[in-house]
Amino acid sequence: MVYITSDQPFPDYRHADEDGLLAVGADLSLSRLKDAYAKGIFPWYNDGQPVLWWSPDPRMVLFPEEVHVSKSMRNVFNQGHFTVTYNTCFTDVILNCKRIKRGGQHGTWITNQMVEAYIKLHEEGLAESVEVWQDAKLVGGLYGINLADKKVFCGESMFSHASNASKFALITLARKLQKLDYKLIDCQVYNEHLDRMGAREIPRETFLEFLK
Repeated sequence: MVYITSDQPFPDYRHADEDGLLAVGADLSLSRLKDAYAKGIFPWYNDGQPVLWWSPDPRMVLFPEEVHVSKSMRNVFNQGHFTVTYNTCFTDVILNCKRIKRGGQHGTWITNQMVEAYIKLHEEGLAESVEVWQDAKLVGGLYGINLADKKVFCGESMFSHASNASKFALITLARKLQKLDYKLIDCQVYNEHLDRMGAREIPRETFLEFLK
């Protein structure tokens, strides 16, 4: 792990500690974030901390063709209760992700600074959202970074105000990306929920090959 200032480049990923923490410091400028995601690095920190940059090993990913659709989720799709849009209300999605209460967590890692930075990334066409609607109400969704030139989507966060809404968003996105020949959805670190959705861990070296 290395301390960096705003004018210093990221260290080589091999400097990351056993938890995947690579660097501390710098800022969330557009150029910094674009460089980070292109190198498989992402920010993750809490209010009151400096920016923490991560490159974990192993890496949790979801190959679009491997997304698991359970029998109950097939029923949800067949019932047609949800509709999906893309990039129609990015700010609403990220703010819902910020505010949703999650078991075992106090507060959120989506700081106001991060919200501002990712809205700018969205305005630049790099950050995208998936919105799930029910009866004209936003009930779920996700957002992430679309590395279209690399055919990789870097998932950041999901939220759900209705049963299965976030699953619906992820499955719909995976199906769309599969049709576009995307290589994978980056899920960053192990998560039991994503494991059940078909995501799995791969070596960091393998993940970084997909970014070349």
